Amino acid sequence: MSLSLSLFRRGLFNNVKGSFLSPSIRITRPPHRILLSTAAQENDTNNSKNAPASEKTEKVEEIDDSAVKDKQIAELKDSYLRCLADMENLRERTRKEVESTAQFAIQKFAKDLLNTVDILNLALSSVPAEVRNDTQNNPHLVNLYTGVSLTESELLNILRRHGVEKIEPLGQKFDPNLHEAIYQVNDPNKEPGIVCDVQKVGYSLFGRVIRPAQVGVNNS
Repeated sequence: MSLSLSLFRRGLFNNVKGSFLSPSIRITRPPHRILLSTAAQENDTNNSKNAPASEKTEKVEEIDDSAVKDKQIAELKDSYLRCLADMENLRERTRKEVESTAQFAIQKFAKDLLNTVDILNLALSSVPAEVRNDTQNNPHLVNLYTGVSLTESELLNILRRHGVEKIEPLGQKFDPNLHEAIYQVNDPNKEPGIVCDVQKVGYSLFGRVIRPAQVGVNNS
Protein backbone atom coordinates (compact mmCIF):
# COMPACT_ATOMS: atom_id res chain seq x y z
CA MET A 1 0.00 0.00 0.00
CA SER A 2 2.81 2.35 0.77
CA LEU A 3 4.36 1.52 -2.58
CA SER A 4 1.14 2.30 -4.38
CA LEU A 5 0.83 5.61 -2.52
CA SER A 6 4.37 6.49 -3.43
CA LEU A 7 3.78 5.72 -7.06
CA PHE A 8 0.56 7.70 -7.00
CA ARG A 9 2.29 10.77 -5.56
CA ARG A 10 5.13 10.53 -8.08
CA GLY A 11 2.70 10.28 -10.95
CA LEU A 12 0.69 13.20 -9.67
CA PHE A 13 3.85 15.29 -9.32
CA ASN A 14 4.90 14.40 -12.82
CA ASN A 15 1.49 15.33 -14.15
CA VAL A 16 1.52 18.62 -12.33
CA LYS A 17 5.09 19.32 -13.39
CA GLY A 18 4.22 18.45 -16.91
CA SER A 19 1.28 20.78 -16.79
CA PHE A 20 3.52 23.68 -15.69
CA LEU A 21 5.98 22.87 -18.40
CA SER A 22 3.30 22.49 -21.05
CA PRO A 23 3.56 25.09 -23.76
CA SER A 24 -0.19 25.33 -24.07
CA ILE A 25 -0.68 26.84 -20.65
CA ARG A 26 2.62 28.81 -20.35
CA ILE A 27 2.05 32.47 -19.48
CA THR A 28 4.02 34.97 -21.52
CA ARG A 29 4.39 38.60 -20.35
CA PRO A 30 3.80 41.46 -22.84
CA PRO A 31 6.83 43.57 -23.65
CA HIS A 32 5.55 46.58 -21.66
CA ARG A 33 9.05 47.64 -20.79
CA ILE A 34 9.86 48.00 -24.47
CA LEU A 35 6.65 49.97 -25.01
CA LEU A 36 7.44 52.24 -22.10
CA SER A 37 10.96 52.86 -23.34
CA THR A 38 9.64 53.62 -26.82
CA ALA A 39 7.11 56.12 -25.42
CA ALA A 40 9.84 57.74 -23.34
CA GLN A 41 12.02 58.04 -26.41
CA GLU A 42 9.14 59.66 -28.32
CA ASN A 43 8.55 62.09 -25.44
CA ASP A 44 12.24 62.93 -25.38
CA THR A 45 12.16 63.48 -29.13
CA ASN A 46 9.11 65.76 -28.84
CA ASN A 47 10.70 67.63 -25.95
CA SER A 48 13.90 68.06 -27.92
CA LYS A 49 11.87 69.40 -30.84
CA ASN A 50 9.84 71.74 -28.63
CA ALA A 51 12.83 72.91 -26.58
CA PRO A 52 14.27 75.33 -29.17
CA ALA A 53 10.84 76.89 -29.73
CA SER A 54 10.30 77.41 -26.00
CA GLU A 55 13.80 78.82 -25.63
CA LYS A 56 13.14 81.23 -28.50
CA THR A 57 9.86 82.25 -26.89
CA GLU A 58 11.62 82.87 -23.59
CA LYS A 59 14.31 84.92 -25.35
CA VAL A 60 11.67 86.99 -27.16
CA GLU A 61 9.87 87.57 -23.87
CA GLU A 62 13.15 88.59 -22.23
CA ILE A 63 13.83 91.04 -25.09
CA ASP A 64 10.31 92.45 -24.79
CA ASP A 65 10.68 92.82 -21.02
CA SER A 66 14.03 94.54 -21.51
CA ALA A 67 12.55 96.96 -24.06
CA VAL A 68 9.64 97.75 -21.73
CA LYS A 69 12.02 98.35 -18.83
CA ASP A 70 14.24 100.58 -20.97
CA LYS A 71 11.19 102.58 -22.02
CA GLN A 72 10.05 102.91 -18.41
CA ILE A 73 13.53 104.02 -17.35
CA ALA A 74 13.60 106.62 -20.14
CA GLU A 75 10.16 107.91 -19.13
CA LEU A 76 11.16 108.10 -15.47
CA LYS A 77 14.38 109.90 -16.37
CA ASP A 78 12.46 112.37 -18.53
CA SER A 79 9.96 112.97 -15.73
CA TYR A 80 12.82 113.46 -13.27
CA LEU A 81 14.53 116.01 -15.52
CA ARG A 82 11.24 117.83 -16.05
CA CYS A 83 10.70 117.97 -12.30
CA LEU A 84 14.20 119.37 -11.82
CA ALA A 85 13.55 122.01 -14.48
CA ASP A 86 10.21 122.92 -12.90
CA MET A 87 11.81 123.19 -9.47
CA GLU A 88 14.59 125.39 -10.85
CA ASN A 89 12.06 127.62 -12.60
CA LEU A 90 9.99 127.81 -9.43
CA ARG A 91 13.08 128.68 -7.39
CA GLU A 92 14.08 131.40 -9.85
CA ARG A 93 10.54 132.79 -10.03
CA THR A 94 10.29 132.80 -6.24
CA ARG A 95 13.62 134.59 -5.95
CA LYS A 96 12.49 137.27 -8.41
CA GLU A 97 9.18 137.67 -6.62
CA VAL A 98 10.96 138.08 -3.29
CA GLU A 99 13.32 140.66 -4.77
CA SER A 100 10.42 142.47 -6.44
CA THR A 101 8.46 142.48 -3.19
CA ALA A 102 11.44 143.87 -1.31
CA GLN A 103 12.07 146.52 -3.96
CA PHE A 104 8.50 147.74 -4.27
CA ALA A 105 7.57 147.41 -0.60
CA ILE A 106 8.12 151.17 -0.16
CA GLN A 107 6.05 152.14 -3.20
CA LYS A 108 3.08 153.45 -1.23
CA PHE A 109 5.35 155.23 1.26
CA ALA A 110 7.36 156.79 -1.58
CA LYS A 111 4.21 158.01 -3.32
CA ASP A 112 3.09 159.67 -0.10
CA LEU A 113 6.44 161.47 0.18
CA LEU A 114 6.16 162.80 -3.36
CA ASN A 115 3.47 165.22 -2.24
CA THR A 116 5.92 166.64 0.31
CA VAL A 117 8.53 167.02 -2.42
CA ASP A 118 5.97 168.84 -4.58
CA ILE A 119 5.18 171.25 -1.75
CA LEU A 120 8.85 171.99 -1.15
CA ASN A 121 9.41 172.54 -4.87
CA LEU A 122 6.39 174.85 -5.02
CA ALA A 123 7.74 176.85 -2.09
CA LEU A 124 11.13 177.23 -3.77
CA SER A 125 9.65 178.21 -7.12
CA SER A 126 7.55 180.94 -5.44
CA VAL A 127 10.68 182.87 -4.44
CA PRO A 128 11.77 185.28 -7.20
CA ALA A 129 15.14 184.50 -8.68
CA GLU A 130 16.48 188.03 -8.05
CA VAL A 131 16.07 187.80 -4.28
CA ARG A 132 17.27 184.23 -3.75
CA ASN A 133 20.85 185.41 -3.23
CA ASP A 134 20.13 188.93 -1.93
CA THR A 135 21.72 188.50 1.47
CA GLN A 136 22.02 192.25 1.94
CA ASN A 137 18.36 193.19 1.62
CA ASN A 138 16.64 189.85 2.38
CA PRO A 139 18.99 187.77 4.53
CA HIS A 140 16.18 185.91 6.30
CA LEU A 141 14.48 185.02 3.04
CA VAL A 142 17.77 183.81 1.61
CA ASN A 143 18.37 181.63 4.67
CA LEU A 144 14.84 180.24 4.47
CA TYR A 145 15.21 179.52 0.79
CA THR A 146 18.54 177.81 1.38
CA GLY A 147 17.10 175.65 4.18
CA VAL A 148 14.09 174.57 2.11
CA SER A 149 16.34 173.84 -0.87
CA LEU A 150 18.64 171.66 1.26
CA THR A 151 15.63 169.83 2.69
CA GLU A 152 14.31 169.11 -0.79
CA SER A 153 17.71 167.93 -2.00
CA GLU A 154 18.19 165.62 1.00
CA LEU A 155 14.72 164.15 0.59
CA LEU A 156 15.35 163.50 -3.10
CA ASN A 157 18.69 161.87 -2.26
CA ILE A 158 16.99 159.56 0.22
CA LEU A 159 14.37 158.61 -2.35
CA ARG A 160 17.08 158.06 -4.96
CA ARG A 161 18.97 155.70 -2.65
CA HIS A 162 15.82 153.60 -2.43
CA GLY A 163 15.29 153.47 -6.20
CA VAL A 164 13.05 156.51 -6.73
CA GLU A 165 14.05 158.64 -9.72
CA LYS A 166 12.65 161.82 -11.24
CA ILE A 167 11.00 161.85 -14.65
CA GLU A 168 11.74 165.22 -16.26
CA PRO A 169 10.28 165.09 -19.78
CA LEU A 170 10.62 168.75 -20.83
CA GLY A 171 11.64 168.88 -24.50
CA GLN A 172 11.22 165.12 -24.97
CA LYS A 173 8.83 163.18 -27.16
CA PHE A 174 5.54 162.45 -25.46
CA ASP A 175 5.43 158.90 -24.07
CA PRO A 176 2.05 157.72 -22.74
CA ASN A 177 3.84 155.18 -20.54
CA LEU A 178 5.72 157.96 -18.71
CA HIS A 179 3.66 161.10 -19.25
CA GLU A 180 0.12 162.27 -18.71
CA ALA A 181 -1.03 164.97 -21.15
CA ILE A 182 -3.31 167.42 -19.38
CA TYR A 183 -3.46 170.07 -22.12
CA GLN A 184 -2.20 170.86 -25.63
CA VAL A 185 -0.01 173.68 -26.92
CA ASN A 186 0.13 175.13 -30.43
CA ASP A 187 3.74 176.15 -30.96
CA PRO A 188 4.83 176.22 -34.63
CA ASN A 189 8.47 176.45 -33.58
CA LYS A 190 8.40 172.98 -32.04
CA GLU A 191 7.70 169.57 -33.44
CA PRO A 192 4.30 167.99 -32.83
CA GLY A 193 4.21 165.62 -29.88
CA ILE A 194 6.99 167.40 -27.98
CA VAL A 195 6.48 168.13 -24.28
CA CYS A 196 6.41 171.92 -23.97
CA ASP A 197 5.53 172.33 -20.30
CA VAL A 198 5.69 170.26 -17.10
CA GLN A 199 3.03 170.92 -14.49
CA LYS A 200 4.11 168.13 -12.15
CA VAL A 201 7.29 166.06 -12.26
CA GLY A 202 6.90 162.30 -12.55
CA TYR A 203 8.69 159.59 -10.58
CA SER A 204 9.63 155.95 -11.07
CA LEU A 205 10.62 153.22 -8.60
CA PHE A 206 13.25 150.84 -10.00
CA GLY A 207 12.01 151.62 -13.50
CA ARG A 208 8.32 151.26 -12.64
CA VAL A 209 6.32 154.45 -12.99
CA ILE A 210 4.68 155.29 -9.69
CA ARG A 211 3.50 158.70 -10.88
CA PRO A 212 3.47 159.91 -14.50
CA ALA A 213 4.58 163.42 -15.26
CA GLN A 214 1.73 165.83 -15.96
CA VAL A 215 2.67 167.73 -19.10
CA GLY A 216 1.49 169.99 -21.90
CA VAL A 217 2.10 168.61 -25.42
CA ASN A 218 2.60 170.55 -28.63
CA ASN A 219 -0.14 169.82 -31.15
CA SER A 220 0.89 171.98 -34.12
